[in-house]
Amino acid sequence: MVNQFKRIQSEFQVSYRYEVFFTKHLFALENLVLQNFFGLQEPEGVKKKVLVVVDKGILVHQKHILESIHSYFETNVTSVQLVKTILTIPGGENSKNQSESWELVSSAISEYGIDRHSYVMAIGGGAFLDMVGFATAVSHRGIRLLRVPTTVLSQNDSGVGVKNSINYFGKKNFLGTFAPPIAVFNDSSFLVSLDERDWRSGIAEAVKVSLIKEESFFYWIESNVNSLVNRDMDVMEQLVYDCARLHMEHIRSGDPFEFGSSRPLDFGHWFAHKLEYLSNFSIRHGEAVAVGIALDSIYSFLCGDLKESEYLRILRLLLGLGFTFDFPILLEKGKENLEIALEEFREHLGGKLTLLMLNGIGKPKEVYHMDQSILMSAFETLVNFH
Repeated sequence: MVNQFKRIQSEFQVSYRYEVFFTKHLFALENLVLQNFFGLQEPEGVKKKVLVVVDKGILVHQKHILESIHSYFETNVTSVQLVKTILTIPGGENSKNQSESWELVSSAISEYGIDRHSYVMAIGGGAFLDMVGFATAVSHRGIRLLRVPTTVLSQNDSGVGVKNSINYFGKKNFLGTFAPPIAVFNDSSFLVSLDERDWRSGIAEAVKVSLIKEESFFYWIESNVNSLVNRDMDVMEQLVYDCARLHMEHIRSGDPFEFGSSRPLDFGHWFAHKLEYLSNFSIRHGEAVAVGIALDSIYSFLCGDLKESEYLRILRLLLGLGFTFDFPILLEKGKENLEIALEEFREHLGGKLTLLMLNGIGKPKEVYHMDQSILMSAFETLVNFH
């Protein structure tokens, strides 16, 4: 007897749209960006709630930000209802390591009745936004997320993307979601109070995206090294804008939910993630990415894909920006963790190992295997480079 079966097949598409706004002093009463945004979102007479969650570290430098937020919504935004209690949670990578952080956000969502048509506004750095975004995405299967990134790294890279996550089982971003924000508000006034390491850290992602997306952007960064090191705000605002533009162009035209094994925006990241963990996150994400970019650039050169002058140009740019390749933990444990890092990254990707290397500045090349002897030589070159 022929085995018979029935089948129903379904296929559909979901369209996403969100904008990134670039402004200064978002919560100043004369700044109408937020007012106009909410005015377009909500019909007159329909009031949805907004729960604001703030990285507690911001309060050190912007002591009156909570009062400014309350005042702004009371004066400028009548179409939504601000939850009176603004949630403040310590930020940084620890906010992704501790389940208490995202549980606090989910608890507030439940307590204040934030439904799927209401909003959670997250104000903080990249790791903090990842954590709040994760809690927001899994509560009620997804609440409207507004991001207000406060670091270079989050304004030009993670904060404008579609991913949210927390660290789990000792693995970076093990639990996470693909959940685009409804809008992002890049306020450059937050960058003024960053310390040197956090100011510099986000520049690594700009170098990364220039190397895989736009050669002219790489040359622009090269020509503005001194201005960036000396904290020229006009130059930094341009860097943030161009990096965010390239990031979003990739999301729009590529594989935003990463159904495939290729992740171009993770260039330089396979070892960076491991280095962060080895240092117990004392090494900033951008600092680790700079090491990863340098390692992969050297590897590309040793494989014959990158000219010597090009790889030297890349490493000298990173050093000129203030990055270093001689972290003690890198020297002590880096070499023995190369293969472990590769396997963990392959597992995170799913499927076969797919990495991006360079075939020239601005010219990416996918590889599916790394030669261990060449990789070891690249590592030795890296740690001895000055």
